Amino acid sequence: MNQNLKKRGSGLALLPFLIFIAIYLGAGLYLQAKGQEMAFYQFPSVTAMFIAVIAAFCMGRETLDQKFSIFARGAANENVLTMLMIYILAGAFSTVAKEMGGVDATVNLGLSIIPVQLLTAGVFVISAFLGTATGTSVGTITALVPIAVGLAAESGLSVPLMLGACAGGAMFGDNLSMISDTTIAATKTQGVAMRDKFRVNFYIALPAAALTLVLLLVIGCPDTVAAMGERTVEIVKVIPYVLVLALAIIGVNVFLTLTIGIFTAGIIGMICGNLTIFTYAQAIWNGFTGMSEVFFLALFCGGISELIAHNGGIVWLIHKLRGMMRGQKSAQIGTAALVSLADCATANNTVAIILCGNVAKDISREYQVDPRKTASLLDVFSCVFQGIIPYGAQLLMAASLASNTYNIAISPVEIVPHMWYCWALAAFGLLSVFVPFADKICRKDPWNWEYDVAESGVAAKKEQIEK
Repeated sequence: MNQNLKKRGSGLALLPFLIFIAIYLGAGLYLQAKGQEMAFYQFPSVTAMFIAVIAAFCMGRETLDQKFSIFARGAANENVLTMLMIYILAGAFSTVAKEMGGVDATVNLGLSIIPVQLLTAGVFVISAFLGTATGTSVGTITALVPIAVGLAAESGLSVPLMLGACAGGAMFGDNLSMISDTTIAATKTQGVAMRDKFRVNFYIALPAAALTLVLLLVIGCPDTVAAMGERTVEIVKVIPYVLVLALAIIGVNVFLTLTIGIFTAGIIGMICGNLTIFTYAQAIWNGFTGMSEVFFLALFCGGISELIAHNGGIVWLIHKLRGMMRGQKSAQIGTAALVSLADCATANNTVAIILCGNVAKDISREYQVDPRKTASLLDVFSCVFQGIIPYGAQLLMAASLASNTYNIAISPVEIVPHMWYCWALAAFGLLSVFVPFADKICRKDPWNWEYDVAESGVAAKKEQIEK
């Protein structure tokens, strides 16, 4: 690869992801127009991604062994492996809890407490609280989706709408939480305090959440409510879910939380007579294998993202967007577009922020955009697109758990229109650029640009000396 290509990147490197989207969405939309049931399940997403991987391997001048090393580096990335482990443990927990009667017990308890008309709004609020407390959208979805799907199925509510409410609340928490990876990445790359980024971000996220809540209360209520009748609540079978939620809130490691949940559900199931040691072991295995689609898709996605980055796809995006910037507002829109496209290319909002962080900081200095606003935009728009791409971890997890828990076949694409919070967040994020209602802290405490530039110069000299 010559120096000019390295500097400008290559738009052709993005072709594999375009192939995946064209095949997966194209086939689904075509079959849906033809009236085919479960249209988006007729051409498996993993097969579409496998074709995209082959296309990625056909690009570049490296040998096949070198390309595989690059692919393996992406697939074996710590973030990817973490997601894979969470997937299989979440699958095991949801399956064991279902087999021991935990889902039915929790659904009955929920329906006996919350009016059916308020279920979707209630799930959104609970999910938003849990996501903010734990800082993990995937962990929140893992804990709540089995319950949310059960509530929807038993009460006659739309399952995709309920999944959208749950995943939307989780993305609210992912965006705002002080302990979220995206918050840490955004603030560290821009050199701002977490509390300052939170205060700017809050004015964008809160109205989006409020609008979502209103929509769920008004539009999200069913026209007719199924008769619930008398429901038996077995409190002891609710314990695994309560325990998992409590451990997540107090900050226990997600792997330990899910493992404790698996064993707690198994022990209660054997005491109550729903499980034997053999059916318990079988349920764990069924939970592992039930997550095979999302497991392989995440694995392929991690590898192909590394190949795309190596071939200059991300650099090309950065170069093209920087050329469109003319002033403060266009610089902010460019930053938002940059991290959005990076997230679409990597399917990981934290990685997208890290990839774009240094460039976004340079843009902030060049166009005098307050870095606290830049950090907020990076976090907001990475979370927006992470919540609406059908191959992202959040929607894949939600759809897989719906299938695992209640055998309801839901495609991630079917959830996208119901991600009302993410659509509202995008709207308020763009509005905040042209009507700076979220910039109160920036006006109250202006950024010291001279100090920032001086410090960056010192850091650059220090780095040069160290090299």
